[in-house]
Amino acid sequence: MEKISLRTVAEEQLALAREAPAGRAAVTPLGGTGRQLRHTLIALKAGARMTEHVSPGEATVLVLTGRMRLESDDDAVEAVNGELIVLPPTRQAAEAVEDSTVLLTVVKP
Repeated sequence: MEKISLRTVAEEQLALAREAPAGRAAVTPLGGTGRQLRHTLIALKAGARMTEHVSPGEATVLVLTGRMRLESDDDAVEAVNGELIVLPPTRQAAEAVEDSTVLLTVVKP
């Protein structure tokens, strides 16, 4: 078994995001080559955006800290820490309403 402190990783990534020109930082503590399940911790400072993109498989976003706005086609939702969003298989974009960290989970086909 392996144990990962998401709290520690989130704090580290948020510190990096606050210093980054684009206002975001990310790390994949689990996943990569040869794995179908991928967890990516993403940190964004307030106002930072992730431009429109398509997920490579089934995906969810768990807001760990802060407040995020996620958009997909004609739909949009805001979520706060502890809320889970199931992403549709369409194009999506995201914006941090306040400094935020999220855990993106993707199952690649």
